[in-house]
Formats: sequence, C-alpha cells, structure tokens
Amino acid sequence: MMFRYVLAACLALTLSAQGYAQEALPPVHDHAAEADYKDGEAALREALMRTQNVGPAKNIILFIGDGMGVNSVTAGRILAGQKRGLDGASYRLSFETLPSSGLSKTYSADRLVTDSANGISAIMTGVKTLNGAIGVDARITGGRCSGTAEARLETLAETAKRTGRSAGVVTTAGVTDATPAGAYGHTPSRTWRADSDMPAEAVQNGCVDLARQLVEAPVSLRLDVAMGGDLEKFLPVSDPRKGERADNRDLVHEWLNQGPKTAFASDLAGLERTRPDTTDRLLGLFSRGDLPSPVDPGHVGVPSLDQMTAKAIAILSHNPKGYFLMVESGSIDKWHHVNNAYRALTDVDELSKAVQVAMNMTDPRDTLIVVTADHSHGLILSGYESRDAPVLGLAEINGTLVTDQGGRPYTILSYATGPGAHRDASAGLTQAQATSPDFHQPALVYSDSAKHAGEDVPIYAVGPQAHLLTGTHESSYIYQVMAYAFGFKASLQPRQDGK
Repeated sequence: MMFRYVLAACLALTLSAQGYAQEALPPVHDHAAEADYKDGEAALREALMRTQNVGPAKNIILFIGDGMGVNSVTAGRILAGQKRGLDGASYRLSFETLPSSGLSKTYSADRLVTDSANGISAIMTGVKTLNGAIGVDARITGGRCSGTAEARLETLAETAKRTGRSAGVVTTAGVTDATPAGAYGHTPSRTWRADSDMPAEAVQNGCVDLARQLVEAPVSLRLDVAMGGDLEKFLPVSDPRKGERADNRDLVHEWLNQGPKTAFASDLAGLERTRPDTTDRLLGLFSRGDLPSPVDPGHVGVPSLDQMTAKAIAILSHNPKGYFLMVESGSIDKWHHVNNAYRALTDVDELSKAVQVAMNMTDPRDTLIVVTADHSHGLILSGYESRDAPVLGLAEINGTLVTDQGGRPYTILSYATGPGAHRDASAGLTQAQATSPDFHQPALVYSDSAKHAGEDVPIYAVGPQAHLLTGTHESSYIYQVMAYAFGFKASLQPRQDGK
C-alpha cells in the first residue's frame, strides 16, 4: 500500500509540475551552439506558432512540376544553391518553405506508372483515368472517340468558371500538351492536339482537337488566360509560320474576335505590352512546340515561367469572385526524358521562382497555393561524394574522384532508363564533360525517351485548407481539397456543434 501511495504521489507531482519541469530540465543536446541545432529550434518554434486556416479560398494556384519526383526536388535544390554560391544541401527552394506537405500516389486506372494525361486529369477532376486520356473517366477506350461524351468530367477550372470565377493556365510546354490541357480538355487521346492529329474515327464521331476545345469552349467555361507554346496548333497549314491546322482555321484570329478586351501575345515584348487593367482574356503562344530552355539562346524574347505567372495573376485577380490558375513547369519532364539533368533541374529552379512570385502577389489568408507533380522520373542521386561536390558532375571526395569497381569515375546523377545508356562505358569521363549543360547523364536501360517513374511525389501547400494535404494521399484527393477550399463541397462542411 505504501508503495502505491508513493507512486501515486510522485505521478501527481510530476503532472502538476510538467510545464515547469520542461523548462527546468537541462538541454538534451550538448552542442546547442551548432547551426543545425539552432536551425532546428527555430523551425520548431515556427511550427508551434502555426494555426490552421479553415476558411474558404478566394483563389487557388496549382503548380505542377511535370516529372518532379523527390529526387528532382533534392537535386534541383542542390543545384539551385550551388549556382548561387551557397551550400546546396541545406538550400531551400521557395515551395519547400510552405508549411504543409505530403505525398501523392500517382498510378492511373490501368497502369502502375502514370503518364501526364492521367496524372493531371486525376488532380483536376478527382477521378483517375487511363494513361493518355484527359478529362474523361476510365470507361473510354484509349484512342477511340466513341463514348467520350458520356465519360466527360468537369475540371476544377471549368467549375471555377461556372461559379463566376476566372481561370487560367500557364506552361513552359505547349498549351495543348497533356498537363495544361487538363484544365480545359476532354479527350481519350492526348495526341489530338490539332485537327491534323486526329484519326478518321475521331472526326466521324464528333471529337474535337484540344486547340479548338481551348478556343471554342462555352463562354461560361472558357479559360481567361492561356500561355505557353504550340503556336502551330492554332494556325492553318497555309500560314507562313508553319501552321498545322488542316481545316485552314486561324484560331488565334478567332480568339481575338471573342471580345474587345481580348489580347494575344507572341513574344516577351508583346506580353509586357499587355495591360492587365484593359485585358480580360489573354492567349500567349511564344513558340512552336515547347518553350526553349532558359539556358539556351533561343529563349531570348521568350517570357520566363515567373513572368507569365505574374501576368496571369495580374489579369485574373481583377475578378472580385476570385480565380483558379494552373502553372506548369513542363520542361522538367521534357529534359528528364533525354537524360539532360542540367536543364531539367534548372527548370525546378524556374518553378521555384514562379512560386515565389505567386507568394509575393497573393495573401495566404485567402489564396491556396499547392505545389506538386503529376508523376516522377527515374533520376537517381547516389554515391558518397563530398557535400560541396558539384551535383551535376562526377563523384569526388575532397577533390579526388570516386571510382567504380572497374576503376572508372561515375556521375553523381544517373537515370534508370533513357538514351544515356548508349554511352560507351569503357570511355572515361572528365569533370568538365559531366558538368557541361549539354551532357546527358548515363542510364541503366536504353530507351529513346526515358520512362516515367512510379514512386509517390511530394505535395507542398499554404493557405486555406492547406493542412488537409498532409500525409499520403491518392493524386485524385488533391482535387477534393481544392474543391472543398473553393466551397464546392458544401455538404462536407463540419457542423458547428462538432458532430
């Protein structure tokens, strides 16, 4: 009995003095002066001060790093820091500072590894579909128009428009490519980008190419802003700018005829001349196909992702009811496909810059910002190189190259699949070769175009309902959170009595 009494008394004393004891206990770490320890304390202090924003979102900005898996974020972070003369390992991209984060499971209705079409369709409609399909459910037959109308799903951008908001899409790919088309498109085949891309069966059964869908959508659903590449998909074959439309329609002209405050821009100067206060709708087509990499001479006169993002926000924010904007760094994926890590990771940094612009131009109290990816790529970061070794180069420790079992140096970054597998393994590499912007990292399995990878991809978020994006979720769940933040899920609002 005495033992129980003493134990109970000790327990009561401990509980009553818990708050004091936590302050009075000596530090559990004896290196409190270390930067890592202080940084950790500061991060904890900031986390403890956060409160959940459970209010509605006036605006939502969805950022897609196409093909941006966890290794792309890590390697992109390191490269961005090293380019700035900083420690790459501890550097933080803008979206890594967002308070909420989680993981997205990206598989499609028919494949373990998704393509961009299903990847974005799941995020924009809440329903996973077949690889290659956009804005339709999995009842369709891939590549066949028959049944498409019955399988059509409304996208979040279209719902935003139907409820009086504005909507737009910005991309470094073509505006009819899979990810941007996920905002407005409905097709069983992502390849139907102009009418000349469509088979006879599709035409006979009434399917419409994605460029026409963008321009011809009903006013109540039509995007207000669309910027990226793919000029050729909107111009007739007779156009000297090498159009690809067999129907001889000039969709740029048709866009401009849709209203007095409608504008078109074909280069950076034209975008800069576009005044948000006198423009309600903007189509920007800045190249044939995808936009060139910002590290290439061909990018002169072409707007960067952050410049397009800034203009889109400036135009869309005139709507007092709010807006939805999708921003895609499509070039991450494009350069991963050819095993060119320099350009792919440069575009991770470009995405970071665009996110920072959005953070600067919006208020987290009423704007939900979500940063994620549609799928991953087989980029691998491995070895035991020194912390300050150039991430694009050869593995080295304190200036001495690390070699494989055959005595050959190897790159810090490599790929699971891709054209880099055709390199002669017996030929030695130099640091200068490996760090060249035009170097293509080695791959394990040869493929003309690197295959996507199937691991979960990161989600980062800030703003109304951002806390709902913590944990591991289906990619389609991201749609549910955005729709809920916009108030499209009124029946799911928690009761005031907490039941």
